[in-house]
Amino acid sequence: MRGIKFFLVFGILVGLILTLNTNQPFGTSLPALGKLLNPFTGFWQNGESKPEPARLNISANDLSETAEVFFDERMVPHIYAANNKDAAFVNGYIHAMHRLWQMDISTRAVGGRLSEVLGERTLERDKTQRKKGIVYGAENTLQAWMSSPAEAAILNAYAAGVNAYLDQLKPKDYPIEFKILGYKPEPWTPLRSALFIKNMAESLCSRHQDLEATNTKALLGSDLFEFLYPEENPKQLPIIPAEVEFDFEALTPFPAEDAPELLSQALPYEMFELPPEGNGSNNWAVAPQKTANGNAILCSDPHLGLTLPAIWYEVHINTPEVNSYGVSLPSEPGILIGFNQFIAWGETNVGHDVLDWYTIDWVDEAKTQYRLDGEVLDAEIRTDTIYIKGRKEPHIEETKYTVWGPVVYEDSTSKYKDMAMHWIANDKPAEKPFYDLGAFWRLMGAKNHADYLQALKGYENPAQNFAFASRDGDVAITVNGSLPVKRDQQGRFIQDGSKRSNGWNGYIPRDQLPQVLNPERGYISSANQKSTDEDYPYYYNSEGFDDYRGRSVNLRLDSMEAITVQDMMKMQTTSFSLYAKDALQATLPFIDKSKLSDTEKDALESLEDWDYYYGQDVEVPVLFEIFKDSLYRMTFDEFYEYRKEQSILFPKSSRLLSLLEEAPEHSVFDHQQTKGVEDASAIVNRAFKAAVANVPKDQNWAA
Repeated sequence: MRGIKFFLVFGILVGLILTLNTNQPFGTSLPALGKLLNPFTGFWQNGESKPEPARLNISANDLSETAEVFFDERMVPHIYAANNKDAAFVNGYIHAMHRLWQMDISTRAVGGRLSEVLGERTLERDKTQRKKGIVYGAENTLQAWMSSPAEAAILNAYAAGVNAYLDQLKPKDYPIEFKILGYKPEPWTPLRSALFIKNMAESLCSRHQDLEATNTKALLGSDLFEFLYPEENPKQLPIIPAEVEFDFEALTPFPAEDAPELLSQALPYEMFELPPEGNGSNNWAVAPQKTANGNAILCSDPHLGLTLPAIWYEVHINTPEVNSYGVSLPSEPGILIGFNQFIAWGETNVGHDVLDWYTIDWVDEAKTQYRLDGEVLDAEIRTDTIYIKGRKEPHIEETKYTVWGPVVYEDSTSKYKDMAMHWIANDKPAEKPFYDLGAFWRLMGAKNHADYLQALKGYENPAQNFAFASRDGDVAITVNGSLPVKRDQQGRFIQDGSKRSNGWNGYIPRDQLPQVLNPERGYISSANQKSTDEDYPYYYNSEGFDDYRGRSVNLRLDSMEAITVQDMMKMQTTSFSLYAKDALQATLPFIDKSKLSDTEKDALESLEDWDYYYGQDVEVPVLFEIFKDSLYRMTFDEFYEYRKEQSILFPKSSRLLSLLEEAPEHSVFDHQQTKGVEDASAIVNRAFKAAVANVPKDQNWAA
């Protein structure tokens, strides 16, 4: 009997050990708890405080000679290497040392490989990422990069540096995220660096409103649509000053071949998932004549998603070829925003529409063939294998490719069903001596404006406004990247994919891109607003921001003289809202004070006295935010009802203010839920009263 008990207990113990060391025990999503709890290799090791090195000497067969890394008091690495290739190796090594899991999970996410480590829950997302063609696009980009010997050397050295760190990393020292999810880091490849660039492209240049605009125009009719959604804002202050002349012969877009049936009825699909709004940035540079010390000053303020760890990684790279300080992206070699002893540069997102949707004239029910200019073409089929944690058999995903690009959605309930997506990030770059990575390494070593312009010739996507300042006193900005040549309105709506003429007629030549050097006003700036005024010969279609940040930056710089670095730092952190100023100047004159309660009068007075600055101890902005939201919703109440049925566009907030100023009697102000007919005055008063009623009850406006 004792022997039976022993073997029974022993069997239970062995089973428990095996279970605890198996991922997803008992069919759950739990990690291998035995491994996770192991005191020698599990998460306990991550809890031990380990001193960060103040200095590293890195030697490897891939290095020409030993490289040195010094860490300052903020743990910013200062890399000293024999050449750029060695510096890229160390750059990869240090990125892996501090951001290994961030590099792994971000490239898995964009490339559709989350299910390998997260299981079934991310399969649908992975399928969508594959069907968007992102891996295909990364492969095209990588092929271009590798055609440039200098870029290939940098990229391979970076991957070797990441892997050199991995080779000496013991399982007990894996970042805790790997232990929790029960997998180990895999060798880095240049393809993953290309995938991360697609991650940035997805964030910065994949927004589109083709379907929503198509539905809205069908719903409202052309006249009302153009009235509520004008492409030009007379108040805008474009990136390139209006006095800049465009003295060149522009390329001609393909002639239009109208397909009015595309706009005859709304398309009952959900809105395609877009990256979060607000991914924008500011940059500007002031010329010596506007500064206190007679030197140019450049400011770069990138606004990307708030993550932990941060998207950016600060670094200094010193070789005989470059001596540059700035921020890098873990997964990419080099500095993207920074300075050296001669120049400084920074980027903001252009926001040019480079993703268009096309209906396809399918020939057969299986949709394997389609018509293009009367010719029948076969759809190419790309097969992707998606491995899934906890499942023995992988998922096989097939995607149809047309001349426009992939057919992302095919099932009857999905968005953009059976349409093809042409996205510039998937296209193979045109043949050039160097590409994106080469552009940044050239900027890192640039000495003047001519070097800056030469470096920008290699950069493709996502298009960026490259601000520039030099020790020579030059300031400049270039709207840089591959920008399609389109006819007026092209890409604003869903297009007929049965005609090649609905495609882009190439890209705007580099010397015709919007740019300016040393403008008379003494500064350059960008904040994601429109690149130029209407005199620019090429059509500009943007899904971008209202122009308040751009106007605010320009108006402030116009008024400043004898500028110091401290002035610029203060300007970067200002909480002033130009939109609040414009909105209150447009709305407060409508408010009928004779019909306000004492509480409402106090609230109105607080708005009238407000200086339009937001602050943690300032209570008035709370009232303003509720007021402007109420006003918008009451004005466009019909649109919220329409949105329940189909994907449509909402007018911009700036358009609402224009309507208050220019057309206060327009029927758009009529509130559909009431019997009477309202105008702007009635809606403003109703929205103000509703706002006061909905602020926190303990608000004391008279205090």
